[in-house]
Amino acid sequence: MVGTGREGRGTNPEEGGAPFSLLGMAKTRTRFSCTECGNDTPRWQGQCPACQAWNSLVEEVVPKASRRADGLPGVVTRTTGAPPVRLRDVRGGQGARWSSGLGEFDFVLGGGIVPGSVVLVGGEPGIGKSTILLQVAAQLEAAEHSTLYVSGEESAMQVKLRADRLGPAAGDVLTYAETELESILARASELAPAVLLIDSIQTVYTPDLEGAPGNVGQVRECAARLQRFAKETGTAVFLVGHVTKGGGIAGPKTLEHIVDTVLYFEGTGSLDHRVLRATKNRFGGVDEIGVFEMTAVGLVPVANPSALFLSDRSEARSGSSVVATMEGTRPLLVEVQALAARASYGAPQRVTTGFDHKRLALLLAVLEKRAGISFAQLDVFLNVVGGLRIVETAGDAAVAAALASSVYDRPVPPDAVIIGELGLGGELRSVGQLERRLSEAARMGFRVAYISPKARPAKLPSGLRVVETQDVRALIGSLFP
Repeated sequence: MVGTGREGRGTNPEEGGAPFSLLGMAKTRTRFSCTECGNDTPRWQGQCPACQAWNSLVEEVVPKASRRADGLPGVVTRTTGAPPVRLRDVRGGQGARWSSGLGEFDFVLGGGIVPGSVVLVGGEPGIGKSTILLQVAAQLEAAEHSTLYVSGEESAMQVKLRADRLGPAAGDVLTYAETELESILARASELAPAVLLIDSIQTVYTPDLEGAPGNVGQVRECAARLQRFAKETGTAVFLVGHVTKGGGIAGPKTLEHIVDTVLYFEGTGSLDHRVLRATKNRFGGVDEIGVFEMTAVGLVPVANPSALFLSDRSEARSGSSVVATMEGTRPLLVEVQALAARASYGAPQRVTTGFDHKRLALLLAVLEKRAGISFAQLDVFLNVVGGLRIVETAGDAAVAAALASSVYDRPVPPDAVIIGELGLGGELRSVGQLERRLSEAARMGFRVAYISPKARPAKLPSGLRVVETQDVRALIGSLFP
């Protein structure tokens, strides 16, 4: 037996070096599946041959093949499920959605809960996944939509302790502490709930497959059966998913392809607010966000997120600017803070929070080349306030203004919002949905907007003045005359 360098595995010379399990030396057929793309390989490799991801292959047991009546493997001829129908004969395509009772939650879902849909909710431990689903279950029970909350991580008593904090409405939620998939589906078929909530999918297992709960095979098979149950019965299914160190949902990537909607909870333990973001939605917009505030009675929707993120803004300090960014279809005003200080060591630091560090390096080069501001001997720190992350390029001009404000140690006008993308030539470029951004800025009390001259909308919000700037040099000259 020759070691391969991987814990608990070896090679068998008689089988050509094929890996086998050291636990019991069982001759169980196994394969290795990629957690990134779902590709299967017969042997373990350091790199997936399909998607080229490193260290993404995990072992799983191959399910037994279906056999014919004579005992030989072959094609299964038994048909299951509903017969094929023509699309014009399908009824109920415009069925009403169910309201969860939480406006922000419904907004992220695209208008409410779709019957028969499968929703995956992921996030860091303790961020509020179980809390918000228990709140949704309580609101649905109050609206006379039956629910079944299946807890695989906590006992019924532990779930009750959380329900007591959420108020008396949560006491009507039907709770079932179970991890075996067959028992869960049997109980759900018996009770026929409108909504089934599984907390979490990594704790559910089926005896048909070997392996502990949470491995690739168990997660994929259990999710597929729950999806089939949702489509056949019309029950909406919510799945809680754990996340890995990299921030992705644990398990195979195919798990996100199976479900209809993927929601991510974002935020940190030091902040009271949480951001619920849709990264996939077959029944609504992608990248929509909902903002919640964590309180003693659970998660409370925030009706005005812009006011929340700007509530602690200091208007008289340098290095701060405001940008109107778009999160899905929602305009959101966000504060960008920058600090440029003399470097303490030979190599200047570039530290970002909520902004792409490569994009920052590009903007620093543009400022030096096109505006004459050198950062070669300066440490640069950039922060997007509130734990948000600016992905779109509409925040380029605001970042450049904050950096120039820090270098000159002069504050940006407190009633100014800056919107635009910076090109490599220093030119200020237009961005999409500018009218909605300007309307949100005017609603929040801003009086001046710095934009590209090619982006001027036909109609401006009342009380908002537009300053058109050709490039970054003109922008800095207008802000700091």
